[in-house]
Amino acid sequence: MKEITAKEFDTEVKKGGKVLLDFYSTECPPCEALAPKLDGLDELFGDEVKFLKIFRQGNRDLAEQLGVKGSPTLLFFDEGREVCARLSGGIKRSEIIREMRHMIGKKEVDTVINKVQPTITHTDVAILGAGPGGLTAGLYLCQAKIDTTLIDIALPGGNVSTTHMVSNYPGFIDPQPGYLLSHNMSEQTKKCGTNYKVAVDVTRVDLEKKEIIIDEQETIKAKKIIIATGTSPNKIGIPGEMEFKGQGVSYCATCDAKYFVDKEVVVIGGGNSAIEEADFISKFASKITIVHQFDKLQANKTAQEKALNNPKIEFLFEHEPRAFKKDGSKMVVEVEALKTKTMKTLTTDGIFVFIGLRPNLDLFGKQLELDQWGYIKTNEDMQTNIEGVYAVGDVGSKKYRQITTAIADGTIAAIAITKEID
Repeated sequence: MKEITAKEFDTEVKKGGKVLLDFYSTECPPCEALAPKLDGLDELFGDEVKFLKIFRQGNRDLAEQLGVKGSPTLLFFDEGREVCARLSGGIKRSEIIREMRHMIGKKEVDTVINKVQPTITHTDVAILGAGPGGLTAGLYLCQAKIDTTLIDIALPGGNVSTTHMVSNYPGFIDPQPGYLLSHNMSEQTKKCGTNYKVAVDVTRVDLEKKEIIIDEQETIKAKKIIIATGTSPNKIGIPGEMEFKGQGVSYCATCDAKYFVDKEVVVIGGGNSAIEEADFISKFASKITIVHQFDKLQANKTAQEKALNNPKIEFLFEHEPRAFKKDGSKMVVEVEALKTKTMKTLTTDGIFVFIGLRPNLDLFGKQLELDQWGYIKTNEDMQTNIEGVYAVGDVGSKKYRQITTAIADGTIAAIAITKEID
């Protein structure tokens, strides 16, 4: 993909015919995960569409002019006019193809896609998810000389890769940047010999047959499957949340905090992630208002003390957001006082939502037995109700979810599988 700057926007985009423009950032895992998808699509559709990328941090004025407030953000242009829906965050290959159908025609796109020959890959163990649990399982399996394929819709690291600092990982005296810790885990597993298929779309999973289809064209057939798909941020489910996602509403401080230098933001939530990420955001923003539904914070004591003593952070307890709106370049949060039921508005530059996580299980339908909270039930070997299928990490039913507990799960599942395959 060709990289441009704001100075080239008029000639390359406004007068460039059909254009896909990727606003990307550094230290942005979703951006890194998107890049190989775009490179692959550029090879397929480069004759019809010009694929361009632009460094958002180095072209802030243009990004703000276009209303781009999240990374990555894809914009589609036809003869200088923006067409199709904008895509942002964890963008799937299928979503890009859907918008390409709108831009260059369904028949034309499908003709190209249908020319791609399907393939079949055989492996002993397929791991779905490359967070700490999946990476650890891959490490143990490849050291046991078991052919292992690790599959992830993003890049390796899971939620750790978007965590600012990890202060309680054994073996490190000083807190470690989340992206660096996850990078080192990934490199160790890759060096061992695990096969990586990352930044792909998982189209379908048949746990009984042990088949996984990725990018609608490759079928991976395995003897065993480890589910390590982790969790995703909960959505509030209020008006404006999805409409302004990536355009003022963010779920990743590591990705987007850097764009709020000397600006004001609102943080929704009061647990560990909300309070720890608010502290990180305060390195950039001039003021942070934390909106929390309870009368006190739920975060750990250390995080609470830092936040309560941070002069940039203010608190609005016993309030809940009811809508997100846009007012020019500003965002507006409508909040309700839970005791009095009165409404008020907060005008801000950006909104960060940290209200917990949900297990990523949409791929599996009703194949798995779940607990009352929707997490996968397993036995002591991490095996699910389906023979040959295991679940590790945050996606499993457990009392505590930490990096170290995910690593333990991955270790247990890998050892159990090794004994079975041997």
